[in-house]
Amino acid sequence: MDLNLYIKDIVDFPKKGIVFKDISPLLANPKAFAHVIDNIANKYNTNSVDKIIGLDARGFIFGAAVAYKIGVPFVMVRKPGKLPDQCISINYQLEYGQNTFELHENSISVNDKVLIVDDLLATGGSVKAVSQLIKTLHAEVVALECVIELGFLNARKNLDIQINAQINYD
Repeated sequence: MDLNLYIKDIVDFPKKGIVFKDISPLLANPKAFAHVIDNIANKYNTNSVDKIIGLDARGFIFGAAVAYKIGVPFVMVRKPGKLPDQCISINYQLEYGQNTFELHENSISVNDKVLIVDDLLATGGSVKAVSQLIKTLHAEVVALECVIELGFLNARKNLDIQINAQINYD
């Protein structure tokens, strides 16, 4: 299946000079969405992954579906003030600014094997931050699974984890 058919470019969003990759058409097509989820879930099982982390907010869509399909817990990484329990946090750089992520400190156990799932890999700042949070909790990052990679931004050179993308824009 050519997933490129289900990604729409939105020019100058969220700010001038950015070409936003809109996944709405992919989500609106059940076969395309299932294809993405199956491609990720079929690589893993309950022996290879203990938890799946999804990045706020579109990572929730894909991460929760993959967690359900594999049969493992789903953990949310959120922007500040959105999680009710004790959290650890980290600041990170975005393609178009700076932000902070928070994670419930009791959501990941020591030695957990954690799969990170997100919609898009751009500069790698958010993934690097989440990887650091996972490692702070003495757990292992198995890989990053994303739908889209903006390869021309060279995030891979700044990340020391396995990266799998279903669409790559070089």
